[in-house]
Amino acid sequence: MTNSTKSLTGEERQWLLRLARNTIEAKLDQRPVPDDSPGYGPLLEARGAFVTLMKEGVLRGCIGHVVGAEALWLSVRTNAVNAAFHDPRFPPIEDSELPRLTIEISALTPLWEVSKPEEIVIGRHGLIIERGPYRGLLLPQVAERYGWTPEEFLDQTCRKAGMQPGCWRDPDAIISAFSAEVFSEGDATHDLRFTTRDLRLT
Repeated sequence: MTNSTKSLTGEERQWLLRLARNTIEAKLDQRPVPDDSPGYGPLLEARGAFVTLMKEGVLRGCIGHVVGAEALWLSVRTNAVNAAFHDPRFPPIEDSELPRLTIEISALTPLWEVSKPEEIVIGRHGLIIERGPYRGLLLPQVAERYGWTPEEFLDQTCRKAGMQPGCWRDPDAIISAFSAEVFSEGDATHDLRFTTRDLRLT
């Protein structure tokens, strides 16, 4: 984590996971989403966040924001709705699926620029590569899941952006890194069956 971002406590992580689930349940029931501010510390900090939905170990939705434009708890609430109902790769979830869903949250730090592969720590850092109109992002757990080297991680992020592997060597390419606190309901080490197309940035 960066010096400007406090780590979340276990209680705060559980609060966010409950918020995500309660938000999805409220949408399914056509009720207003939860609106009770946590009222303390790190959950009020402006941080980007991704919400990932896994159904029996298989991806069912994942959407998030990299830049923290709103408080972390609001970002989680927004992206719980987006992942459940607005991920264009999947149909909206249904009531019958809810008991089989596992919710995972990635709370992001601010971005910093990377100049060489040696600065990337697999399993700890996520990447964004930008060049002209192209932009791609992969979360830290994806590189760890596949056992990529930093160079392979960079190549796969280029692919995610719709560019050729090795695009990160272009002087015009901007490489940014971030850290993420990743936590989920149940066993935090559950199998993540991601592909390189499994993460959607809004």
